[in-house]
Amino acid sequence: MSKDINRIAIIGTGVIGASWAALFLAKGLDVIATDIAPDAKTKLEAFIDAAWPALERLGLAPGASRSRLEFTANLDDAVAGSDFVQENGPERIDFKQDLYRHLDNILAPSTIIASSSSGLTMSEIQSACRNHPERCVIGHPFNPPHLIPLVEIVGGAKTSEETIERVTAFYSGLGKRTVRLHKEVPGHVANRLQAALFREMVYLISEGVVSVADADTAVSWGPGLRWGGMGPSLLFHLGGGDGGIEHFFEQFTGPMSAWWRVLGTPELTPEVRATIIRGVHEETQSRSTHELAAHRDELLLGLLSLRRDER
Repeated sequence: MSKDINRIAIIGTGVIGASWAALFLAKGLDVIATDIAPDAKTKLEAFIDAAWPALERLGLAPGASRSRLEFTANLDDAVAGSDFVQENGPERIDFKQDLYRHLDNILAPSTIIASSSSGLTMSEIQSACRNHPERCVIGHPFNPPHLIPLVEIVGGAKTSEETIERVTAFYSGLGKRTVRLHKEVPGHVANRLQAALFREMVYLISEGVVSVADADTAVSWGPGLRWGGMGPSLLFHLGGGDGGIEHFFEQFTGPMSAWWRVLGTPELTPEVRATIIRGVHEETQSRSTHELAAHRDELLLGLLSLRRDER
């Protein structure tokens, strides 16, 4: 398991897989990608070309080159000789179990298999592996992986501590910010936190308290600005003034507990979904998804530049 990681196999080159590929190339690694979609190679190369200027702004590693990308539609050829597999297949447990069973039979024991899965547990996935389930782990990124530093690392019941340590060191060496989950929970951590906020937004919108656009404004121009630099717990520590988090709890435990008791539990009925869809399209002001993504990425690059020297 101590083998160096230099050659990466990417399984699945959709939005997440393509973004991972761009990042690995920017870090000076060899990447071989595989996807059975007829136009996968063309779309992957186009994505990497579009992402490369942003990666150049962030700083390329020595030896980084788009020419270090290979592509094949043949899975076995793609993973042959790889040191690390980043799997980005469909979120279907039957698909992943069949895939991991096959990978477990053909890969060298030292090759780590990391899944980008956002919801399935590694215990379920690795149950299909009879040879080396200990080298299987969740390495869940946040979109887009080539810009967002977060990676959630979650082991399954049979994942070894050595694998956890090795994958953590690998991602950290790429400049990623890793968090380790000590228990498996559906959706991991970041998506659960995101879902909790969106649930209350949906409730407030469905109850006619606020419009879709104003709910987004309340987040992105209020607490969201602070969350771009510090997490809620540390911000509440500042909210306590000189008394810190201790004083914060003295002052706000009662009010916050009262708010928790009246938080909504909405249902995404067709009517609610239609309201949100209509509000989102009004909010876009006819901007395409590509234009919005470019604006998002420019904001992310600015924030990452400000936080460049943080450890």
